[in-house]
Order: sequence, then structure tokens, then C-alpha cells
Amino acid sequence: MIRTTYIRWASAPADGATIQSDREIIMSLAAIASLLVFIAIVAVVAISGVVFKPGPWYARLDKPGWTPPNLAFPIVWTLLYLMIAVAGWRVYEAAGLVALPFAVYGLQLVLNAAWSGLFFGLHRPGLAFADVVAMAGVIAVNIALFAPIDAIAAWLLVPYLAWAGLAACLNYSVWRRNPGAFADA
Repeated sequence: MIRTTYIRWASAPADGATIQSDREIIMSLAAIASLLVFIAIVAVVAISGVVFKPGPWYARLDKPGWTPPNLAFPIVWTLLYLMIAVAGWRVYEAAGLVALPFAVYGLQLVLNAAWSGLFFGLHRPGLAFADVVAMAGVIAVNIALFAPIDAIAAWLLVPYLAWAGLAACLNYSVWRRNPGAFADA
């Protein structure tokens, strides 16, 4: 007898149970496909961080002592992006494309993608700060909208909100510590 592992935690079969029909196999494949779509959407957002990287100018800036090490950023963002994708996927699997929660989800992704371009690309930390503060607020609203649909999805966004808060503090600190170093100083 072949056991099948389900990706959808909420509908995993009881111990000893197996998939009973081709329909269940197709539904499992559809769930995997929708997860891959969410991962792809979030990966497109992550491209902004690849295109607009900190360069030598960022290395020369005065940064606070509590700035995370450079290696932390790609590790943390990779984990956060996976969590963001899984959160969106879980809500989609639970309720479909619910208009308001997914409009807010999309908005926080747009704000996320914009930040790297504003800060690293245009060297506009004032605009980047406004963006990241707005993003944190939108993430908080997103958590509140996801919570009644899928509590785990909402909790998956909490570390993202915390990191956005840290990013806002770091953004502001770098902006204030380096007067005249940026276009909007």
C-alpha cells in the first residue's frame, strides 16, 4: 500500500488512510500548483531586491551599531518571502480569491517591491521610509484580514511585520545619520 503525504495540513488523511480517488489526487496536484503560483508571485517581488542592491555607497554610510550583518538580509528575506507565499496560498486554499484580503495582500507586495528601488536605486530614504511605514501598516491590516480565514496564515505574516518594523527603524536611522548623502536629505 502506498501512502500519500498531503501538503494541505488541514485535510491530511487520518493515520493509515490513503487517497481514495483520482479526484483527490487531482485536488492535491491543484493545491501544489496554486502554491507554486504564490511562490512565483512573491519571487517576482523579490527581484526588486536583486536588481537594487546595496552598493559601495551603502557600505560607506554611517549605520547604527544594531544594523544586522549583511549576510542576515538574504537569509531573512528568503524565509520571509516563503512565509508570505505560504500565507497567501493558505488563505486562497481556504476561501478562494477573497477580494479585500487579497487586494491588501497585493498592496503590501507592491510596497515591498518599491522599497529597494526607492532606497538603493534612487537613494531616496525619505520616500523609502514612507513606503516601509505604509508597508508595515498594510501588513498589519493583512494579518487582521487573514486571521478569520486562516489563523496560521495570519501568524505567518507576523515575522514579516516585525522585520518591516526593524527595516523602518534602520531606514530612518541611516537617513538621519547621513545628512546630505541622499537626494532627499
